[in-house]
Order: sequence, then C-alpha cells, then structure tokens
Amino acid sequence: MIKKLLYTTLCLLALHGCKIENDIPYPIEEANIENFEVEGQLSSAPEGATQAGINRDTRTVTLYVDDTVDLTKLRIMRLTIAPEGTELIVDEEACVDKDRFPTAGFEIPDNLADTRVDFSSPVQFTLRTYQDYVWTVNVTQVIDRTPDVDGMIRHVIDEENHRAYIYVSPDKDLRNIQIHSLPLGGPSGSVEPDPTTIHDFSAGQEFMVSNAWDPEHFTKWTVRVFHEENTTGTASVFPMSTRATLSGSIVSGKTPVVEYKTASASAWSELPSSAVSVNGSRYTATFTGLQANTSYQCRVSVDGVAGAAQSFTTAPATPLENGSFDNWSSEPAKNGTLWQPWSTTSFWDTGNKGATTIGDSNSIPTEETCNGSGRAASLETRWVVMKLAAGNIFTGSYVKTDGTNGVLSFGREFNAFPTKLRINYKYTSSTINRIGDDDLTYLSGRADSCHIYIALTDWDQPYEIRTRKSERQLFNKNDSHVIAYAEYISGSSDSQYQQRDLVLDYRYTNRTPKYILVVATASKYGDYFTGGDTSKLLIDNFELIYE
Repeated sequence: MIKKLLYTTLCLLALHGCKIENDIPYPIEEANIENFEVEGQLSSAPEGATQAGINRDTRTVTLYVDDTVDLTKLRIMRLTIAPEGTELIVDEEACVDKDRFPTAGFEIPDNLADTRVDFSSPVQFTLRTYQDYVWTVNVTQVIDRTPDVDGMIRHVIDEENHRAYIYVSPDKDLRNIQIHSLPLGGPSGSVEPDPTTIHDFSAGQEFMVSNAWDPEHFTKWTVRVFHEENTTGTASVFPMSTRATLSGSIVSGKTPVVEYKTASASAWSELPSSAVSVNGSRYTATFTGLQANTSYQCRVSVDGVAGAAQSFTTAPATPLENGSFDNWSSEPAKNGTLWQPWSTTSFWDTGNKGATTIGDSNSIPTEETCNGSGRAASLETRWVVMKLAAGNIFTGSYVKTDGTNGVLSFGREFNAFPTKLRINYKYTSSTINRIGDDDLTYLSGRADSCHIYIALTDWDQPYEIRTRKSERQLFNKNDSHVIAYAEYISGSSDSQYQQRDLVLDYRYTNRTPKYILVVATASKYGDYFTGGDTSKLLIDNFELIYE
C-alpha cells in the first residue's frame, strides 16, 4: 500500500512540474453567407438581378432597398449560412431586439424572432465555427426623386439640405410652371401641397414631404426653378466594341435628333428614331454596327439647333487566345502525362494537375477536329481510384491540389465587348452513375450533360474556385460582377461536330469588363464530383464574334 501511495505522489509531482499544452489544431472550416434577403429589396446593382451581391473574398454583402422601408429597422427575411451548425452573431448595437435575434441561419424567421436591424451604417455579422469569420453587410436605399416638369432639361436634388433645383428651357414662364410629378419623398411618399397645383416659381416654393415608412413625419423642402440656356442638355457616351450608348438630357417634351460619323468623315449620318428612346427629360441612343477600335463623333440636335460634337473611341475586337486548341505541351507526371493547353504562355488550363496525382490526364489534345486540321480538346469524365474527375478546360490557371480537391483561378484579363462566342463541339453523354454529393442523388440514372459558358466580369482579381465541400466556392452566374453571360447545356449525344453561337446577354451597358471566363466541361456537375464516368466532350475552334 505504501509503495502505491509513493508511486502516486511521485506521478503527481512530475505532472506538477510539467506544462501541459493542447497542441491539437482545430480544423479550418470556413463559414460563408449563402443568401441574404430583406424587405423592400431591389436589384443588387442597377439593371442587375435582385439577389444580394455576395463577395466571399472580401466577406461582404451588398444590397439595395426601395423607399417603402425604414433603413433603421429593416427586417431580414432570409439569411442562410454554411456550413450547417455555424453560429450567427450580429452586432448588438445594430439589433432592434438583440435577445430575439436568431443565433443561426434561417430561411423564414421564427415567429418568436425579431430580425430587424439598423442598416443606416454597415453592419457586421460574425459566423463562428472553430474560427470567427466577420462579414460586413452594406444596404443602400434607392429613392427616385426625379421630377416631371414641362420644359425641364435637368434637375439637381440636394438630399442633405432638402432642396431641389429644376432647370427649364428659356421659353418657359417661371410664373406659370406645370409640374406633373414631384416625388421628393420617393415614389411611395407624399408631398403637400399638391405640386401639380403650384405654378409660380419666380421665387422658391416650399413643400412638406413625408416618406412611406413614416407618413406622419414631414420635412420641409425648398424647390427652385431656373432657366437653362443649353437646350440640347448634357450627354455622355459609353463605347463598346461595335456599339455605343449615348445618354443625356433635353427639354422635356422635345425629340432629339442624333447624328454620328467616323472622326475622319465629313458627312454626318442620322441615327434612326427607333434607336432613340426618350423618358421625360432623359434620352438614350444606341449606335450599332460600329467598327472596333475606331474614333467617332456624335452630336444631338433639338429644334434644328445642333449641340457640340462629342468624340469617342470604340474598344478593340480582341480575339480569344488559342481558341483553336491547337497549342499543347506535355511533361511527365506522377501518374502518366500532364497535358497543358498551351505551348509557351498559358491562357487556358485544365484540372489535369489534380487528375495526375492519382491517374492520367483526362483533358487532352485530339486530332478529331471539326475541320480535319490541327488539334481539338478532348474532355473526358473518368472514375479515378476514388473520385470522379470531369474533363474540363477554362480560361485561368490551376492553383493547387488540396487533398483530392482542386483550387482554381478563374478568368483572364480582358476589356473588349464581344456579342457572341461561336463554338464547335461534339458530345457523347453517358448515364450518371457517380454521385459525389448526397444532395444530388436524384440525378442518378439520368443522362449526363456537358456545360459550356462564357462570362465577362469586372472582378478586381481572378475568382478563386474551391471544390472541397466544407469550403466550397464555385462560380455564380448571378454574381453582381458578371456584366455579360451566355451558356450551352446539353444531355444529348452528337454523331458529328455541331456549331452554335452563344449570344451574350449584357446585363449592364455601362460597365467595362476586366476578365473573360470561358469554361467547358463534359459533366455539368463535375464540381460536385457527380456525372457519368464515360462522358466525353470534344471542342474545337472557339471564336469571339463582334457584331
């Protein structure tokens, strides 16, 4: 017994003299906001989709709301986060009721929850897994206060000082101004007295204005009307490669005549009236059929009086590098041969660096081309030891292999405006027999589909793709940074090469691309390691069309 006590005492003394540390690292499990919706939500950017703009690189959410909601107590309708089980922590000072705000993501708020938040300033949301990931949500309220006044050329709204300045043509009597609409409180607000009954603006007029979210509270606004000598108004041109958009202001009720010519020409050509749209004192004119990388001039006439000529230069018609897929190089790999879709400088890349860690390249050159010359790309989906590897090619670079997953860099620098991507392809579809994600089990037994798409974006840098499920980040065609997009999906097999034009849908006509992304894969759900393990897509002679 004494020996046992002595042994125990010695052990305790030994432990007391040691520093015990927990050196076991916590797993990295990045948390992301997947969806964010609020009441009164508008498109995430002018002319864009209504989804919030979610940027995982900067961990920011950007969204817009209309004039019907109170920004200081804005209700969140949907906030989903990943991975499952992530704790949600919101800035307590921004919460209307911090004790009732949900501690996890939600599709529909619980009846006992209060999801109202003060978004008058950016709000931080912390997503907690083994680490904390801080996201910032920015909400901008869009209140259209554009007036509609006879003879108006332009207007200035000073929201901070509650003043509105309206400029009309010189022939308008400032003592007899006709206002059709004066939405100083936004489309859903109210203005008293009725502005359509007030006509004498030889001096400033005062109105009491309320917003839709607080109809009992009125703010005094002052409205002044002045003569504008420049009756052709102001205008700006946004040039693309083969088209341009002219936007400007004129006297309300007038019809602008728009002319244009190349800078070296002497004669002007009149733009058809069908290419000019007028809304109040604003107009938009669209020039088409222009030559790329060419200097032009345009001018606007109102009542036979021509305004000053404006100069602009169209963007170049940049070709798609190695769109023929003729140029390849190879080198020995751990397993088989690493094929690379370039000879000297890379523009395209594939997932071959990942595939050759456990198998051979599955995106390779082939002499089965659309015109019998050169090479094409053969993208084959295969089962490689433990995972499905979908044949693919994309503009960008393969960054690294993370276990059996890939990290990619999507996009190459580009600043032109093509109208189409012309593709030549031949697809052999197989039955989906490999499911890599439980959420996609419903696809089992269906025909596999190829997927080819093009996106022009204004990302600040190439977009990082990660396929590991716990930190998955894939391309989203509804991303607010996507300026133009087109895609082709098919689950049918072809006996020979087909040609198709993917017509780009420009969601924004006033933003210049920074990157071009072209992707082709033999299995649409290859990012989820799901598809048919004998599907094959041949592609050849991809070409950007400028019309």
